[in-house]
Amino acid sequence: MRGDVYMSPKLVNIGFGNSVVSRRVVAIISPSAAPIKRLRDEAREDKRLIDATQGRRTRSVIITDSNHVVLSAIQSETIAQRFSPNCTLSKGEFEE
Repeated sequence: MRGDVYMSPKLVNIGFGNSVVSRRVVAIISPSAAPIKRLRDEAREDKRLIDATQGRRTRSVIITDSNHVVLSAIQSETIAQRFSPNCTLSKGEFEE
């Protein structure tokens, strides 16, 4: 609780009934770049990879504050819109 404003965690759907806690997400990125593929392989080796694609093609990679890597079959832009439908962030969302 910060002052008189309490920000409750929000679950964001990442496809096929899977969700992530919005406050834990650090980045939502496209999986096509070589560094992202290396990041995914390293996470798999370190047992930090969560595959939420249900066997479909990976279209976005979500990085959490606990350094877990979550794969999703939903486009990065779609997931980003689910975080903030108006494409805006409030000041409180930046503060921890």
